[in-house]
Amino acid sequence: MAPDIVGLVVSLALLAAAGDQFILSTSRIAGALRVPPTIVGALVGGLGTSIPELVVAALAAGRRSPQLAVGSLVGSIIANVCLALALAAVVAPVRVGSATVRREAPLSVIGVVLFGVLAAGGLSVAKGSSMALAIAPAVGLLLVSARHRDKDALGDEVVELVAKSPHRPRSEAARVLASLGVMLGGAELLVNSTLGISARLGIAQGVAGVTLVGIGTSGPLIASSIQGARRGEHELVAGNVLGGNLFIALCGGALVGLLSPSRARAAALVPLWLMGAVVALSWLAMAKRRGLTRTDGLLLLVAYVAMLPFVSR
Repeated sequence: MAPDIVGLVVSLALLAAAGDQFILSTSRIAGALRVPPTIVGALVGGLGTSIPELVVAALAAGRRSPQLAVGSLVGSIIANVCLALALAAVVAPVRVGSATVRREAPLSVIGVVLFGVLAAGGLSVAKGSSMALAIAPAVGLLLVSARHRDKDALGDEVVELVAKSPHRPRSEAARVLASLGVMLGGAELLVNSTLGISARLGIAQGVAGVTLVGIGTSGPLIASSIQGARRGEHELVAGNVLGGNLFIALCGGALVGLLSPSRARAAALVPLWLMGAVVALSWLAMAKRRGLTRTDGLLLLVAYVAMLPFVSR
Protein backbone atom coordinates (compact mmCIF):
# COMPACT_ATOMS: atom_id res chain seq x y z
CA MET A 1 0.00 0.00 0.00
CA ALA A 2 3.02 2.30 0.43
CA PRO A 3 3.29 3.02 -3.34
CA ASP A 4 -0.38 4.07 -3.36
CA ILE A 5 0.15 6.42 -0.42
CA VAL A 6 3.18 7.96 -2.13
CA GLY A 7 1.16 8.27 -5.34
CA LEU A 8 -1.65 9.98 -3.44
CA VAL A 9 0.70 12.57 -1.94
CA VAL A 10 2.52 13.20 -5.23
CA SER A 11 -0.74 13.50 -7.16
CA LEU A 12 -2.14 16.09 -4.74
CA ALA A 13 1.08 18.11 -5.00
CA LEU A 14 0.89 18.01 -8.81
CA LEU A 15 -2.75 19.11 -8.79
CA ALA A 16 -2.04 21.99 -6.41
CA ALA A 17 1.00 23.26 -8.33
CA ALA A 18 -0.62 22.91 -11.76
CA GLY A 19 -3.84 24.49 -10.48
CA ASP A 20 -1.92 27.55 -9.28
CA GLN A 21 -0.20 27.90 -12.66
CA PHE A 22 -3.53 27.52 -14.46
CA ILE A 23 -5.13 30.31 -12.40
CA LEU A 24 -2.07 32.54 -12.83
CA SER A 25 -1.92 32.13 -16.60
CA THR A 26 -5.66 32.48 -17.21
CA SER A 27 -5.66 35.63 -15.05
CA ARG A 28 -2.83 37.12 -17.10
CA ILE A 29 -4.58 36.28 -20.36
CA ALA A 30 -7.85 37.79 -19.10
CA GLY A 31 -6.01 40.92 -18.00
CA ALA A 32 -4.26 41.23 -21.34
CA LEU A 33 -7.64 40.97 -23.06
CA ARG A 34 -8.91 43.77 -20.78
CA VAL A 35 -11.57 41.62 -19.12
CA PRO A 36 -13.09 43.64 -16.21
CA PRO A 37 -11.50 42.78 -12.84
CA THR A 38 -14.87 41.88 -11.27
CA ILE A 39 -15.49 39.25 -13.95
CA VAL A 40 -11.98 37.89 -13.57
CA GLY A 41 -12.41 37.70 -9.82
CA ALA A 42 -15.75 35.89 -10.05
CA LEU A 43 -14.67 33.35 -12.66
CA VAL A 44 -11.11 32.71 -11.49
CA GLY A 45 -12.19 32.69 -7.85
CA GLY A 46 -14.97 30.19 -8.53
CA LEU A 47 -14.04 28.12 -11.55
CA GLY A 48 -10.29 28.47 -11.07
CA THR A 49 -10.28 27.14 -7.51
CA SER A 50 -12.46 24.17 -8.51
CA ILE A 51 -10.40 23.02 -11.51
CA PRO A 52 -8.58 20.19 -9.63
CA GLU A 53 -11.87 18.78 -8.34
CA LEU A 54 -13.44 18.90 -11.81
CA VAL A 55 -10.46 17.20 -13.47
CA VAL A 56 -10.43 14.41 -10.88
CA ALA A 57 -14.20 13.87 -11.08
CA ALA A 58 -14.18 13.82 -14.88
CA LEU A 59 -11.34 11.32 -15.00
CA ALA A 60 -12.93 9.07 -12.37
CA ALA A 61 -16.23 9.16 -14.23
CA GLY A 62 -14.49 8.32 -17.50
CA ARG A 63 -12.87 5.37 -15.73
CA ARG A 64 -16.35 4.11 -14.81
CA SER A 65 -15.91 4.93 -11.12
CA PRO A 66 -18.95 7.18 -10.51
CA GLN A 67 -18.90 6.50 -6.77
CA LEU A 68 -15.39 7.90 -6.49
CA ALA A 69 -16.25 10.82 -8.77
CA VAL A 70 -19.36 11.90 -6.89
CA GLY A 71 -17.77 11.18 -3.52
CA SER A 72 -14.85 13.48 -4.36
CA LEU A 73 -17.24 16.29 -5.30
CA VAL A 74 -19.30 15.87 -2.14
CA GLY A 75 -16.21 15.64 0.05
CA SER A 76 -14.69 18.74 -1.52
CA ILE A 77 -17.83 20.83 -1.02
CA ILE A 78 -18.03 19.77 2.63
CA ALA A 79 -14.32 20.44 3.17
CA ASN A 80 -14.56 23.87 1.53
CA VAL A 81 -17.15 24.93 4.10
CA CYS A 82 -16.14 22.99 7.21
CA LEU A 83 -12.37 23.36 6.77
CA ALA A 84 -11.51 26.26 4.40
CA LEU A 85 -14.22 28.69 5.49
CA ALA A 86 -14.18 27.50 9.10
CA LEU A 87 -10.41 27.82 9.54
CA ALA A 88 -10.51 31.26 7.93
CA ALA A 89 -13.16 32.34 10.44
CA VAL A 90 -11.09 30.97 13.33
CA VAL A 91 -8.06 32.98 12.15
CA ALA A 92 -10.13 36.15 11.75
CA PRO A 93 -13.94 36.59 11.73
CA VAL A 94 -15.10 36.64 8.11
CA ARG A 95 -17.16 39.74 7.29
CA VAL A 96 -19.09 39.85 4.01
CA GLY A 97 -21.18 42.43 2.22
CA SER A 98 -24.91 42.36 1.60
CA ALA A 99 -24.45 41.32 -2.05
CA THR A 100 -22.66 38.15 -0.95
CA VAL A 101 -25.40 37.27 1.53
CA ARG A 102 -28.30 38.07 -0.81
CA ARG A 103 -26.94 36.77 -4.12
CA GLU A 104 -23.81 34.62 -4.06
CA ALA A 105 -24.50 32.55 -0.94
CA PRO A 106 -28.07 31.48 -1.86
CA LEU A 107 -26.98 30.83 -5.46
CA SER A 108 -24.22 28.54 -4.20
CA VAL A 109 -26.62 26.76 -1.85
CA ILE A 110 -29.17 26.23 -4.63
CA GLY A 111 -26.51 24.79 -6.91
CA VAL A 112 -25.25 22.40 -4.23
CA VAL A 113 -28.77 21.30 -3.25
CA LEU A 114 -29.70 20.70 -6.91
CA PHE A 115 -26.60 18.55 -7.33
CA GLY A 116 -27.41 16.63 -4.13
CA VAL A 117 -31.03 15.96 -5.13
CA LEU A 118 -30.08 14.71 -8.60
CA ALA A 119 -27.13 12.64 -7.36
CA ALA A 120 -29.28 10.92 -4.73
CA GLY A 121 -31.14 8.98 -7.38
CA GLY A 122 -28.13 8.31 -9.61
CA LEU A 123 -26.66 10.57 -12.26
CA SER A 124 -27.67 10.03 -15.88
CA VAL A 125 -27.17 11.83 -19.17
CA ALA A 126 -30.46 13.67 -18.68
CA LYS A 127 -29.50 14.84 -15.19
CA GLY A 128 -26.02 15.78 -16.32
CA SER A 129 -27.51 17.79 -19.19
CA SER A 130 -29.89 19.60 -16.83
CA MET A 131 -26.99 20.67 -14.61
CA ALA A 132 -24.99 21.72 -17.67
CA LEU A 133 -27.90 23.91 -18.77
CA ALA A 134 -28.05 25.46 -15.29
CA ILE A 135 -24.42 26.57 -15.47
CA ALA A 136 -25.01 29.50 -17.86
CA PRO A 137 -27.69 31.31 -15.80
CA ALA A 138 -25.78 30.55 -12.61
CA VAL A 139 -22.60 32.12 -13.98
CA GLY A 140 -24.64 35.08 -15.25
CA LEU A 141 -26.08 35.71 -11.79
CA LEU A 142 -22.62 35.30 -10.26
CA LEU A 143 -21.22 37.96 -12.60
CA VAL A 144 -24.11 40.31 -11.84
CA SER A 145 -23.40 39.91 -8.15
CA ALA A 146 -19.69 40.55 -8.71
CA ARG A 147 -20.45 43.80 -10.51
CA HIS A 148 -22.33 45.09 -7.46
CA ARG A 149 -19.29 44.70 -5.23
CA ASP A 150 -17.56 47.87 -4.16
CA LYS A 151 -14.23 46.05 -4.17
CA ASP A 152 -13.05 42.78 -5.64
CA ALA A 153 -9.84 41.64 -3.97
CA LEU A 154 -9.01 38.95 -6.49
CA GLY A 155 -9.79 41.20 -9.43
CA ASP A 156 -7.53 43.91 -8.02
CA GLU A 157 -4.75 41.36 -7.51
CA VAL A 158 -5.09 40.32 -11.16
CA VAL A 159 -4.76 43.93 -12.32
CA GLU A 160 -1.58 44.36 -10.26
CA LEU A 161 -0.23 41.05 -11.53
CA VAL A 162 -0.82 41.92 -15.17
CA ALA A 163 0.69 45.37 -14.69
CA LYS A 164 3.88 43.79 -13.38
CA SER A 165 4.03 41.04 -16.03
CA PRO A 166 4.78 41.33 -19.74
CA HIS A 167 1.85 40.57 -22.03
CA ARG A 168 2.81 37.32 -23.74
CA PRO A 169 -0.51 35.63 -24.56
CA ARG A 170 1.12 32.80 -26.52
CA SER A 171 3.44 31.77 -23.71
CA GLU A 172 0.62 32.05 -21.17
CA ALA A 173 -1.66 29.96 -23.41
CA ALA A 174 1.08 27.34 -23.60
CA ARG A 175 1.34 27.41 -19.82
CA VAL A 176 -2.42 26.88 -19.54
CA LEU A 177 -2.23 23.81 -21.77
CA ALA A 178 0.80 22.49 -19.89
CA SER A 179 -0.86 22.96 -16.51
CA LEU A 180 -3.96 21.14 -17.76
CA GLY A 181 -1.77 18.28 -18.92
CA VAL A 182 -0.07 18.07 -15.54
CA MET A 183 -3.45 18.14 -13.79
CA LEU A 184 -4.67 15.29 -15.97
CA GLY A 185 -1.58 13.28 -15.09
CA GLY A 186 -2.00 14.11 -11.41
CA ALA A 187 -5.68 13.19 -11.54
CA GLU A 188 -4.87 9.85 -13.18
CA LEU A 189 -2.35 9.10 -10.43
CA LEU A 190 -4.79 10.23 -7.75
CA VAL A 191 -7.60 8.02 -9.04
CA ASN A 192 -5.35 4.98 -9.36
CA SER A 193 -3.83 5.51 -5.90
CA THR A 194 -7.22 6.04 -4.27
CA LEU A 195 -8.69 2.95 -5.90
CA GLY A 196 -5.68 0.96 -4.70
CA ILE A 197 -5.95 2.24 -1.13
CA SER A 198 -9.72 1.67 -0.97
CA ALA A 199 -9.32 -1.88 -2.30
CA ARG A 200 -6.58 -2.76 0.20
CA LEU A 201 -8.43 -1.22 3.17
CA GLY A 202 -11.77 -2.63 2.10
CA ILE A 203 -13.56 0.73 2.05
CA ALA A 204 -16.06 1.86 -0.54
CA GLN A 205 -14.94 4.12 -3.38
CA GLY A 206 -17.51 6.72 -2.37
CA VAL A 207 -16.12 6.88 1.16
CA ALA A 208 -12.57 7.25 -0.17
CA GLY A 209 -13.77 10.05 -2.44
CA VAL A 210 -15.52 11.95 0.36
CA THR A 211 -12.54 11.69 2.71
CA LEU A 212 -9.17 11.22 0.98
CA VAL A 213 -9.87 12.86 -2.35
CA GLY A 214 -12.29 15.50 -1.07
CA ILE A 215 -9.93 16.80 1.58
CA GLY A 216 -6.88 16.52 -0.67
CA THR A 217 -8.29 18.48 -3.59
CA SER A 218 -9.56 21.18 -1.19
CA GLY A 219 -6.07 21.62 0.28
CA PRO A 220 -5.06 24.61 -1.89
CA LEU A 221 -8.31 26.44 -1.13
CA ILE A 222 -7.91 25.75 2.59
CA ALA A 223 -4.41 27.24 2.53
CA SER A 224 -5.44 30.29 0.46
CA SER A 225 -8.48 30.91 2.69
CA ILE A 226 -6.33 30.98 5.83
CA GLN A 227 -3.90 33.37 4.14
CA GLY A 228 -6.77 35.54 2.91
CA ALA A 229 -8.23 35.74 6.41
CA ARG A 230 -4.86 36.81 7.81
CA ARG A 231 -4.74 39.64 5.26
CA GLY A 232 -8.32 40.70 5.95
CA GLU A 233 -9.59 39.77 2.48
CA HIS A 234 -12.95 38.53 3.70
CA GLU A 235 -14.87 38.89 0.44
CA LEU A 236 -12.12 36.99 -1.36
CA VAL A 237 -12.34 34.10 1.10
CA ALA A 238 -16.14 33.88 1.01
CA GLY A 239 -16.31 34.39 -2.75
CA ASN A 240 -13.79 31.64 -3.48
CA VAL A 241 -15.60 29.12 -1.28
CA LEU A 242 -19.10 29.99 -2.49
CA GLY A 243 -18.12 30.24 -6.15
CA GLY A 244 -15.98 27.12 -5.92
CA ASN A 245 -18.84 25.09 -4.47
CA LEU A 246 -21.21 26.34 -7.17
CA PHE A 247 -18.88 25.22 -9.97
CA ILE A 248 -18.01 21.95 -8.24
CA ALA A 249 -21.68 21.09 -7.86
CA LEU A 250 -22.98 22.06 -11.31
CA CYS A 251 -19.94 21.51 -13.53
CA GLY A 252 -18.80 18.44 -11.60
CA GLY A 253 -22.27 16.92 -11.55
CA ALA A 254 -22.70 17.59 -15.26
CA LEU A 255 -19.36 15.96 -16.09
CA VAL A 256 -20.13 12.84 -14.07
CA GLY A 257 -23.61 12.50 -15.55
CA LEU A 258 -22.40 12.91 -19.13
CA LEU A 259 -19.19 10.88 -18.87
CA SER A 260 -20.46 8.04 -16.72
CA PRO A 261 -24.16 7.63 -17.48
CA SER A 262 -25.49 5.12 -15.04
CA ARG A 263 -28.79 4.81 -13.27
CA ALA A 264 -26.98 3.20 -10.34
CA ARG A 265 -26.76 5.36 -7.26
CA ALA A 266 -23.38 7.04 -7.26
CA ALA A 267 -23.36 8.31 -3.68
CA ALA A 268 -24.74 7.34 -0.30
CA LEU A 269 -27.60 9.47 0.96
CA VAL A 270 -26.02 10.45 4.29
CA PRO A 271 -23.05 12.40 2.80
CA LEU A 272 -25.43 14.14 0.40
CA TRP A 273 -27.73 15.21 3.24
CA LEU A 274 -24.76 16.38 5.31
CA MET A 275 -23.40 18.33 2.35
CA GLY A 276 -26.70 20.17 1.91
CA ALA A 277 -26.98 20.82 5.64
CA VAL A 278 -23.55 22.40 6.10
CA VAL A 279 -23.84 24.74 3.11
CA ALA A 280 -27.33 25.84 4.18
CA LEU A 281 -26.30 26.39 7.81
CA SER A 282 -23.22 28.38 6.82
CA TRP A 283 -25.42 30.60 4.64
CA LEU A 284 -27.90 31.15 7.49
CA ALA A 285 -25.04 32.09 9.80
CA MET A 286 -23.70 34.59 7.27
CA ALA A 287 -27.17 36.03 6.66
CA LYS A 288 -27.74 36.52 10.38
CA ARG A 289 -24.44 38.22 11.19
CA ARG A 290 -23.10 39.31 7.77
CA GLY A 291 -20.26 36.86 8.16
CA LEU A 292 -18.88 34.08 10.32
CA THR A 293 -17.50 34.51 13.83
CA ARG A 294 -14.73 32.47 15.42
CA THR A 295 -17.42 30.53 17.28
CA ASP A 296 -19.11 29.70 13.96
CA GLY A 297 -15.78 28.49 12.59
CA LEU A 298 -15.15 26.27 15.61
CA LEU A 299 -18.67 24.82 15.35
CA LEU A 300 -18.11 23.98 11.68
CA LEU A 301 -14.83 22.25 12.54
CA VAL A 302 -16.55 20.22 15.27
CA ALA A 303 -19.35 19.37 12.87
CA TYR A 304 -16.83 18.10 10.32
CA VAL A 305 -15.17 15.78 12.84
CA ALA A 306 -18.60 14.58 14.00
CA MET A 307 -19.63 13.83 10.39
CA LEU A 308 -16.68 11.60 9.56
CA PRO A 309 -18.07 8.42 11.21
CA PHE A 310 -21.31 8.80 9.27
CA VAL A 311 -19.74 9.33 5.84
CA SER A 312 -17.47 6.34 6.49
CA ARG A 313 -20.34 3.88 6.72
